Amino acid sequence: MPRYRLVIEYDGRPYHGFQAQGALPSVQASIERAVKGFCGETLRLQAAGRTDAGVHATGQVIHVDLAKDWKPAVVRDALNAHLVPEPIAILDASIAPDGWHARFSATERRYLYRILNRKSPPALDQGRVWHVKKPLDAEAMHAAAQILVGHHDFTTFRDLACQAKSPMKTLDVASVRREGGEVILEFASRSFLHRQVRSMTGTLAEVGVGRWTAAQVKAALEARDRKACGPVAPADGLYLTGVDYAAKASK
Repeated sequence: MPRYRLVIEYDGRPYHGFQAQGALPSVQASIERAVKGFCGETLRLQAAGRTDAGVHATGQVIHVDLAKDWKPAVVRDALNAHLVPEPIAILDASIAPDGWHARFSATERRYLYRILNRKSPPALDQGRVWHVKKPLDAEAMHAAAQILVGHHDFTTFRDLACQAKSPMKTLDVASVRREGGEVILEFASRSFLHRQVRSMTGTLAEVGVGRWTAAQVKAALEARDRKACGPVAPADGLYLTGVDYAAKASK
């Protein structure tokens, strides 16, 4: 039974998150229906990560085990055909190496957050950016973000409903830059806590508008207390942009 590694993108706005949730629309359920329509198989796919309602992806990775040995291009094109008109696309399909797993083989996950920083609201990117009217100091946000890099107890930035066994995580990258009218935040880690990225983004935005200092971000991290977190950024601007795997497990 061949295992297919699929790289996908999706607009998260119509869905109640990636994970299947009964009758509620989800990215997972839509892809599983596409598989059923393509080859008649009922299966449960596996994903590198679960995104919340409204969160988007440009580089989510999943795998499906199919009974027949199809050519990867056939799997990609057939699933895309069955996904029309949903805002989900299979970007790439390949045969996974032996023992490879979309979730458990992942060594790094990357997220990007887009903040539209101008007075006027978005016309073309509604639901795809967080609109912040007040001017943001991206350099101050970047400096404060470096406090979060490293191995820490991220309880402050962990949603109360998080099911992870430990709040200890190693954040490899936390960067902030301005690109014209947008402030872009990027984060990379082997794994993240539930709503950790949105919690960190909302806190760093407080630095950007001048309500918080870098020292307050440090104090919030060290507090290990959810109540010390700044406002949680909305799902609109968050994107899962990529998943990395060990060299021997990549194609």
